[in-house]
Amino acid sequence: MKYRADPSLIRGSIAPLVTPFTPDGALDTATLRRLVRWQLAAGSHGISLGGSTGEPSAQSLAERAEAIRVVADELDDRAPFVPGTGSTKLEETLELTGVARDAGADAVLVITPYYARPTQDALFSWYSTVAREYPDLPVVIYNVPSRTAVDIDPPTVARLFRAHENIVGIKETTRDFEHFSRVMEAAGPELLVWSGIELLCLPVLTLGGAGFVSALANIAPAAVAEMYEAYQQGDLGRARELHYAVQPLVDLLFVETNPAPAKWLMHRRGLLGSDLVRPPLLPLSESGRTAVSTLAQSRFDLLTDPALGESA
Repeated sequence: MKYRADPSLIRGSIAPLVTPFTPDGALDTATLRRLVRWQLAAGSHGISLGGSTGEPSAQSLAERAEAIRVVADELDDRAPFVPGTGSTKLEETLELTGVARDAGADAVLVITPYYARPTQDALFSWYSTVAREYPDLPVVIYNVPSRTAVDIDPPTVARLFRAHENIVGIKETTRDFEHFSRVMEAAGPELLVWSGIELLCLPVLTLGGAGFVSALANIAPAAVAEMYEAYQQGDLGRARELHYAVQPLVDLLFVETNPAPAKWLMHRRGLLGSDLVRPPLLPLSESGRTAVSTLAQSRFDLLTDPALGESA
């Protein structure tokens, strides 16, 4: 938890891990540890877990807590750890946030409560409760309206940022790039902003963003990390080259509902022992497999060598 005291150091490509399951459906902690090692060897700047890509709503609280503890133990402060701890229930959110704090997480990613469609005042109250309960733990708002049916407005983000010292940033997973700009203008440059939209990862850096939490890091972590580093080093040509090069792989991720395509490809490449996704999702269809194979082959050069998972 060495980054907890200064969350501004949590920057770059924060890889949001898929949750590996065994063929019979259990949490696969051995593979989870291997994925952490693989991500670090590939150059990812941090690790997340339990966001949309991790299928948190299909897991029990006990499973989510175990996964958080396993990743924190394997990571062992080698890079920032920002697990997702949000739920549609406040009590569950507080419980998992406590697990993350005790495990040594550097910050927590708290999704807007889904399905209920709370008002902006209700969202302010929700995040304020989490922040007050854990005043020494940095909190990152997770805005993903396509999945939650609620959008946290820029003035609400700014209000939370000013009201609570430990609300430090936001992961924006919206294709509305104007929304990014308005959030950053309302809250000011000290707010840490990460993109959760793959093709907005590079653009958000131009606005002063801290980095990205991109599902693409599950299949091409080195390319995602290099894009951030190239931008920071002033090599805008290389950053743009990577931005356009990864587009077929971004399309691959969403051939069917994320994370089914990524899991199937990772299983094929030896990174996962199973491509199982939990209901209500289904494994990749036959037509989906054909599409994923074609897209993967088109940019196979950007797919990191799976042997890294064993050697790291």
